[in-house]
Amino acid sequence: MVGIMRTLWWIFGSRLKSRERLEAENSSLRHQLNIVCRSAPKKVRLRRSDRFLFIWLYRLWRGVLDSIVIVQPETVVRWHRRGFKAFWRWRSRGRPGRPRVPREVRDLIREIGLANPLWGAPRIHGELLKLGIDMGQTTVAKYMARGRRPPSQSWRTFLRNHADGIASIDFFVVPTATCKLLFGLLILRHERRWLVHFAVTPNPTADWIARPVSEAFPWDTTPTYLIRDRAYGQVFKRRVRAMGIRDRPTAPRSPWQNAYVERLIGSIRRECLDHLIIFGEAHLRHVLRAYAEYYNRSRTHLSLDKDTPLARPILREGRIRSMPHLGGLHHSYVRM
Repeated sequence: MVGIMRTLWWIFGSRLKSRERLEAENSSLRHQLNIVCRSAPKKVRLRRSDRFLFIWLYRLWRGVLDSIVIVQPETVVRWHRRGFKAFWRWRSRGRPGRPRVPREVRDLIREIGLANPLWGAPRIHGELLKLGIDMGQTTVAKYMARGRRPPSQSWRTFLRNHADGIASIDFFVVPTATCKLLFGLLILRHERRWLVHFAVTPNPTADWIARPVSEAFPWDTTPTYLIRDRAYGQVFKRRVRAMGIRDRPTAPRSPWQNAYVERLIGSIRRECLDHLIIFGEAHLRHVLRAYAEYYNRSRTHLSLDKDTPLARPILREGRIRSMPHLGGLHHSYVRM
């Protein structure tokens, strides 16, 4: 280190010397260097400070390579490139990639996934958006709890282009604990996937089927079209025609033509009825009422950009609370 300081002192002091004196010192130093090179070993041991000084001189004046004798000029260039790489490696020492997800958010994703085993990453992502937590769906899939879940399905039909004026109606059958059958009737508005009305009966008749349509659609909210299958009588047709609704029955054995309500029935089975034992008509009506409240106000939908049928506001302040639905089979999350 002392030698380096002497060299630097000589460099700065040489600016005060005359040209003749510098030429004489340069000639004598070169002659002494030639004598040392004749007697010194072929490989000279250099310290880091020596290499740094050569690199610094090379940065100031590229012609210094012509005056270096104890090492090859390419060696100095190689030292300089290594130093350049080390410098930028030090400047880029920050951790690359996306910012780390906070621990409390990761724990929340896992908690939601464990509390709702039927949910996938899109549903959990929709809940987080409603809580004001903005992140990617792939990040949610990375941190969610793993388990066996039914595969997610998506339905796309031509009805999407005319959803604002279309409703659909359909039946489904529910067995009870006493091995009897109950018939449920669902009416769905396509515009917001809104479950408008449901009804339950052990014995559906033509008069009974026509009554829920009048209850679901007051005169100022009737849809333009009503999609149904062919299991309806003349009383139902006259009632629909009197309300100004254009009846559109599907083709025989073509449930895909009424895909939205079929998907709703599938969701009710997968997310509710497959996990319960129905004891009777009153019990089924109570369960469907609870699911309809959860479906319309809390459950996010892919087709609605992960919003709910009855628009759910985004909350960004307050503590996150879990609200159980259907006895804890599903949960919604709000800030309070």
